[in-house]
Amino acid sequence: MPICSFSGKTIPPGQGIMYVKKDGKVLWFLNGKAEKNYIKLKRKPRNITWTAEARAQKAANLAALKRVEEEKKAKPKGEKK
Repeated sequence: MPICSFSGKTIPPGQGIMYVKKDGKVLWFLNGKAEKNYIKLKRKPRNITWTAEARAQKAANLAALKRVEEEKKAKPKGEKK
């Protein structure tokens, strides 16, 4: 099953939109919403909150923030950098 080029969701058989660019690259879209955001509006998936790429990036940012907070807690108060 193909995966949507914008949202990152799997496309069920018999559904979706296949878009072929002039350079021969094939893009699959789950629905018109994803197609319009990618082609017409030229949006990046990492900036749209409902896409898989944005959710993965948010999770990575939260994990990094949590690590930094834990390092601050572990450092003794009298110690300097």
